[in-house]
Amino acid sequence: MISNANIVIPKVGIVKSNILVENGEIKEITNSVDNVSYSRSINAHENLVLPGLVDPHVHYGVFSPVDQASKTESRSAAIGGVTTMMRMLRLYEPYGQKIQAHLQASENSHFVDYSVHASILTPKQIDDMPYLSKMGITSFKLYMNLGSADNRILMDMEPYENKLLPEHVNVSDDLCNGVLRKSSTLPNSVVLVHAEDHVINSDLIKKYKATTFADNADGDTGNYNGNFNPLDLWSRCRPPESEVNAVKKIMDMGRKLHSSLYFVHIGSNASLDAILLEKQIGGCSAYVETCPHYLTHSVDYNNLKGKVVPPLRSKNDVASLWVAMRNGVIDTIGTDHVANSLNLKYGERKDIWSSLAGFPGVATMLPVMLHFGINSGQLSAERLVELTSYNASRIFGMYPKKGTIQKGSDADLVVVDLNLEKKVTPDILKSSSDYSIYDDYMLQGWPIITISRGEIIMENGIVCENKIGHGKFIKRGDNQKKAL
Repeated sequence: MISNANIVIPKVGIVKSNILVENGEIKEITNSVDNVSYSRSINAHENLVLPGLVDPHVHYGVFSPVDQASKTESRSAAIGGVTTMMRMLRLYEPYGQKIQAHLQASENSHFVDYSVHASILTPKQIDDMPYLSKMGITSFKLYMNLGSADNRILMDMEPYENKLLPEHVNVSDDLCNGVLRKSSTLPNSVVLVHAEDHVINSDLIKKYKATTFADNADGDTGNYNGNFNPLDLWSRCRPPESEVNAVKKIMDMGRKLHSSLYFVHIGSNASLDAILLEKQIGGCSAYVETCPHYLTHSVDYNNLKGKVVPPLRSKNDVASLWVAMRNGVIDTIGTDHVANSLNLKYGERKDIWSSLAGFPGVATMLPVMLHFGINSGQLSAERLVELTSYNASRIFGMYPKKGTIQKGSDADLVVVDLNLEKKVTPDILKSSSDYSIYDDYMLQGWPIITISRGEIIMENGIVCENKIGHGKFIKRGDNQKKAL
């Protein structure tokens, strides 16, 4: 029993009551507990109790094999109140050859529940989509940014083998059309879109590389200790116009097939406006995800740690995203968590060209949103749970088991203390990564208890190590309730 709780129920509001949990599910929300027997009582002390977070955008298994990464990164998720993590799986071979090995290596090694998005990187993989759908993987990722000279990407490692797997991928218009066409034949299928135009980006990267190296005989103009801002350069290499072009192209394809599209990591006002304009034309569903880093960091961060794709943008873009979140234009928040080390991140030359894109974020999503959102008056608690659990669970077919607090739902719950202050350090985040873009930030508002299907996974910043393997693979399919 969780007593004295201020329960944040999506589409209802904040309800002061008690939650009874039995057999991993919510048995009742009730004010009357006089005749209730229980194995444990948790006094929430009138703190907020939220639905466990659903992080729809997590990369793990790229820099360490999934049998290891699932332990470290699901532990980090539990620290941050995330009870369902959705893995962006990248395989180069047909999924029929490799997917079972990845799922088997993931068993018994997660602290929290998990699901999978399958990246479609080759024409042959389009034929795998019905097979994946029957397995409960109903969402597919398109990397429109990959092509031209900007086409190198790391695949997920082979389970139990710690070896980086770079490949070259070209996502053509034919591939995009093929994925959308196949998706339209599958029940409750969603296509995730990384919307950047690789032609524009490749040309600009080539241009700026030539310019910066020509300007400096040592060729180290990209060093972040230099006298220019590498993140501003990176943003100019991959401008918002690149995103706008890709949004228009994929929406035009999608409306012909009545597709369901989900735009990942939207961080610019221009791309947001483009999606809104295309949605007004109609013809297909389109959902918008942003990430915490686009809400807290701009190019002014001026540190190679902040290299990401799409890039960090201006302070005006940051302000626009907050308005869009409050107004319901943005549907979800995903972290785009990448569990790499600082040594790998910086690359061989410690410059903007050799450094890796991406950084960890699954543990800091909720503290960041509590600090900059609720405690700063930017967001209500009700809006926060829509962005961090309710909407994602509906879009990706896990509602009402996930993403809400109601009778019969999985008892995925997080108790938060809005007054608790902690300094962010890698030690408390428990990821395999040894850094964060929030290092040394003093954040107010932290999860103090994470409960997954009725089991306490984290309490007061300490993960219950005996709960390793509690996390289960969440299959999605025909019986799922459809999106927003």
